[in-house]
Amino acid sequence: MKSLEAVLKEVDGSVDGMIETMVGMVRYPALAPVNGGRGEGEKADYLMSKLVGFDSVERIDVPDDTDPTVMRPNILARKNGRGKGTLWIVAHIDVVPAGDPELWDTPPFEGVYRDGKVYGRGTEDNGQSVISSMFASRPFLDQELEGMSIGIAYVADEETTSKMGIRHLIDLGKFSEDDVIMVPDWGSPGGIQIEVAEKSMLWLRFVIEGKTTHGSTPERGINAYRVSTLLLTDLMESLPERFGDSDPMFVGKVSTFEPTKRPATVENVNTIPGYDEFCMDMRILPRYDLDEVEALCREIADSYARDSGATIRVEEVEKHTAGRPSSVESDGFRALADAVEMITGHRPQGVGIGGGTCANFFRQSGYDAYVWQCGGGTLHAPNEHVVVENLVTDAKVYAALIHRLCLEGVTRRRRGGRSSTRCRT
Repeated sequence: MKSLEAVLKEVDGSVDGMIETMVGMVRYPALAPVNGGRGEGEKADYLMSKLVGFDSVERIDVPDDTDPTVMRPNILARKNGRGKGTLWIVAHIDVVPAGDPELWDTPPFEGVYRDGKVYGRGTEDNGQSVISSMFASRPFLDQELEGMSIGIAYVADEETTSKMGIRHLIDLGKFSEDDVIMVPDWGSPGGIQIEVAEKSMLWLRFVIEGKTTHGSTPERGINAYRVSTLLLTDLMESLPERFGDSDPMFVGKVSTFEPTKRPATVENVNTIPGYDEFCMDMRILPRYDLDEVEALCREIADSYARDSGATIRVEEVEKHTAGRPSSVESDGFRALADAVEMITGHRPQGVGIGGGTCANFFRQSGYDAYVWQCGGGTLHAPNEHVVVENLVTDAKVYAALIHRLCLEGVTRRRRGGRSSTRCRT
């Protein structure tokens, strides 16, 4: 049986491989069809070529629900252990669009290693976890596991609906109550926090139909842009007032109600637009009922429709109710906290966040799931990057966790020694 010291030495010796694999992965733009892409197929092919040595590697392709000609691939790699259950590390392989390329210092889909960082779309979100889980598991693939099995799940569709990704896999029964589930898709500076709860999420689209006319005769039309602006202003004032409680457990203690997507109205300045729309991204504390939030939005929209004569529709884009918080007394939480403390020298605390991850779908299904990694802060932004030092620290933490739960088969709480590794912000 390999010692933990030998395992961590292997991880330290794999830095060049981590960088090379990350750079290669970024070159495959894994965009959903709704975002103008062809899914995760090419990236999945690339990653499957790297998953050598597992007892099984299963690929589950799901037709995209907006374009059935596009398959959304999920990969499940497993190294079998003698004990009950699987330690799963779950990472998503789809990415968001790069946005304005002029805001990037490097091409977003050409991974670039520079000054201790790898730049490119999807490096932090969620490539950091794809690579750290891959290289954390490699030292164990030639070992006999006395405890749990090792499971690596690379899933599709996290950035949009998760219906063709983790939700599909949960529905297929790919996970069990004996499993320990890690979802490294959110990080804190220094890795000092473990995410155990998430806010509910509600995405709404407001569609305003008025009447187009010439800019010099606004009285002959209904300015949809004007109506939507007044409506949005009212929503941004009324929602935080009505749903204004705070919860100190959460990073971001209050619910948020943010306007996001808004397409162009008209192409010329002297036309009153007869159509407008905007979307809102709402992250709501679990104590509130999403139906009540949506009802208030519809009530306010109806009042502006009556007063202006415009037609206003409120459409659900996404709606996810928060699952119950994951236990901070479970073997999984304690083992992860022990591993973080062993590698970084500090013991992390459980917190809640506003961002949505695959962990919430596990919680909705009755499973505990834990979200942890080092760093964070550039996801979805221009010049997204991962700090290689953080990547190595993540891999060491998960290697320590695998060593304990899978190689040794130890589930009771145990406090270990400390390493000098630190996370960088």
